Amino acid sequence: MRTYEMIFIIRPDMAEDEADKLVGLMEAVVTNGGGKVRKTDRMGRKRLAYMVGRFREGIYVLLDIECDAATIIELERRMKVTEPVIKYQSVRTDEELKRAAKLAAIRAKRPPSRRSRAAGPSHAAPSAAAPSAPSAPQAPPPPAAPPAPAAPAAGA
Repeated sequence: MRTYEMIFIIRPDMAEDEADKLVGLMEAVVTNGGGKVRKTDRMGRKRLAYMVGRFREGIYVLLDIECDAATIIELERRMKVTEPVIKYQSVRTDEELKRAAKLAAIRAKRPPSRRSRAAGPSHAAPSAAAPSAPSAPQAPPPPAAPPAPAAPAAGA
C-alpha cells in the first residue's frame, strides 16, 4: 500500500452537517477499497488564492490515506462528479518519506561538519596568554624616547 495526501475544497455555502456527510462518504470510499484513513484534517473555511467558479472561499479538508492506486483513481473520479467539491488534488507521499528517511540515515553516519564542531561545546575558548587577532587595524605604537645621555663618571 502507498501513502497519499488528498486535499479537497468544498463549496462555502454548504451546511456543516452536509460537509461532514461528504467527508464521511470520501472516507468510506477509501475503506471500501481496502485502504486506511490515517488522518482527517478539517481545516475550515479559508479564502481562495483566486476565484474558482464563482467562489472566493472554500472549506478545506485534508485526508492522509494508505491505499492502492485503484482506490485513488476511484476517489478522484468521485471528487470530479461530486458537485459540492470545487477543487481537489492527490499527492503520493511515501516516496518523499522514504527519501527523507534515507537522507536522515546518511546524515547520522557521517562525521559532524566543521561548522557544527566549531559551534559545539567542545570548542575551547582562546586563552588570555595567546595573542588574539585584532578585529580592526590599530595605529602603530608611538616612537620610543631617545636614550638619555650618559652621566659623567664621579671619580674622573
